[in-house]
Amino acid sequence: MSLRDKISFAEITDVGKVREHNEDAIGSDNDMGLMVLADGMGGYNAGEVASGIAVQTITELASEGATREERNDLDPTTGMMRQTIVLRDAVSRANKIIYQTAQSQTHCEGMGTTLVAALFYDNKVSIAHVGDSRAYRLRGGVFEQLTLDHSLLQELVDRGFYSEEEAQRSTNRNYVTRALGVEPTVDVEVHEFDVLPDDVYLLCSDGLCDMVEDEDIHLTISTFNASLDVVGQQLVQLSNDHGGRDNISVMLAQVLDSFEAKKGLLARLQNMFRS
Repeated sequence: MSLRDKISFAEITDVGKVREHNEDAIGSDNDMGLMVLADGMGGYNAGEVASGIAVQTITELASEGATREERNDLDPTTGMMRQTIVLRDAVSRANKIIYQTAQSQTHCEGMGTTLVAALFYDNKVSIAHVGDSRAYRLRGGVFEQLTLDHSLLQELVDRGFYSEEEAQRSTNRNYVTRALGVEPTVDVEVHEFDVLPDDVYLLCSDGLCDMVEDEDIHLTISTFNASLDVVGQQLVQLSNDHGGRDNISVMLAQVLDSFEAKKGLLARLQNMFRS
């Protein structure tokens, strides 16, 4: 089932006002409900190599995996939907390719990328992330961060050294503790969330959330939600108005209607026995 008529999508990426080139990369497949955003780092132009590899690899592998798997099938070992496992494995594979490229190409040495990706299916969304690129949700007027940064600052918040308010004002927000391509393997954090009509989901690089407070992001989405394209443009403009010190990438999805997967006889029987 194509999700193009069930979910509205928009995306925008901008170099910002300080950087000479854009090391962010974004990619999507509106039919299968996939959004991928990567924020590259390391070496001259190597960051955009890492982010580009991540987006291309994950988009291709997630598409192949989604075609093979039943969208409403649970994995008995992990208890996760198989689509979540497909997304996680695609991110892990991207990490391996980036790492191998960094080891074999001198000009790519030390490169890596943070990542956040979302895959919608069966009235759910799986979100995978590594690093400090973020996912947010606006539901019923409540704006909520769905991912926790893999960063030194977040670890200090978790341990009680900083409050959330102090962390928002900190100048040391960009020391990530996890990224794709830095090590041969990576711990990909994945979560599944139920989806409701009218939900708005935001994926962004730290070029947005470092420049713009969550309250202002929330207000912008609420004010311009008649057009996701306008929301994206306004968020980029806000970030640039506040200094634009980094590349800015924004991906948005607004749920228009239910997209429950069609269930075959076997799946219906399994659900009967579970209940």
